[in-house]
Amino acid sequence: MDFVLKKGMTMIEAAEKILVFTGAGLSTESGISDFRSPGGVWEKYDPSDFYFQKIISDTHAREKYWKMSSELYSTMKNAQPNTAHMAVKALEDAGKLLAVVTQNIDNLHHKAGNSPDKIIELHGTAFSVLCLKCGKTYDRDEIEHRLDAGIKAPCCDECGGILKPNTISFGQSMPQEKVARSFRKAEECDLCMVLGSSLVVQPAAMVPAHAAQSGAPLIIINHDPTPLDGEADLVINMSVTKALESMMGNLFHLKNQNR
Repeated sequence: MDFVLKKGMTMIEAAEKILVFTGAGLSTESGISDFRSPGGVWEKYDPSDFYFQKIISDTHAREKYWKMSSELYSTMKNAQPNTAHMAVKALEDAGKLLAVVTQNIDNLHHKAGNSPDKIIELHGTAFSVLCLKCGKTYDRDEIEHRLDAGIKAPCCDECGGILKPNTISFGQSMPQEKVARSFRKAEECDLCMVLGSSLVVQPAAMVPAHAAQSGAPLIIINHDPTPLDGEADLVINMSVTKALESMMGNLFHLKNQNR
C-alpha cells in the first residue's frame, strides 16, 4: 500500500490541472451518512416515494419528502469539512485544482473554502430552496422555520408554486449547463481524482470516464470497487481521508480534522 500511495503522490505532484470528482464517501467522515449504505436514508425511507413526478403531483408524497429532506439537512447544516475536503482546498491553494465536480449536496466544499467558481454541484445543494413555478430561490433556513411552525409542504409566497430543495431528485432533469461544463473540465484536466464515489449514478459517473477517455490519468479512492476501476491508473480501496493524508500530508501539511 505504501508503494501505491507514493505513486499517487507522484501523480499529484506532476499534475497541473486536476479535476476532482467527489461522492458521498467523501462526507461520511464528516458525519453525513451515505444514502445507500447501512444506516443510510434509504433504510428509513423508500426512494420510490421521492421520484420528481410524484413529489410535484402528490401532496402527501411532497410532505413526506420534506420530512426526509429536513432530517437530512439538520445533519448537513452542522457538519464540518474533514481532511479530504481540506485536501481539495489545498490543491486549489497550490494552483493545481482545475475544478471539483461533486455529487454531494452538503455544502462542505464551500465550507472548506474552495472558490465557488471552482465547484460544480451536479446534484444541486440542500442549502437553498427553489420555486418550481417562478424560479424564486429561498435560503434553506427560512423554509425550515416554516416547517418548524407546522407547514408540511411549503409554497412560494410570490406565486403559490411548489417549493423544493434545490437538489436533483430521481426522474428530474439534470442541469445541462453544469453537465456540459463538467465534461469540458474532463477534457481539459491532466489528472482526474475520484474521491468517495461508487460511480454508479449516471450521468454524473460519466465525467471521470470521459476524463480517462480524453487521456487524463485516473485515480480512484473509494472503500469499495467501482465499475471504472479497470480504466483507472491507480485504485485505492481505503478511507478517503486516510489515503489523502498519507498521499498529500507532506506536500500540503494536512492534518486529519477528525482526530
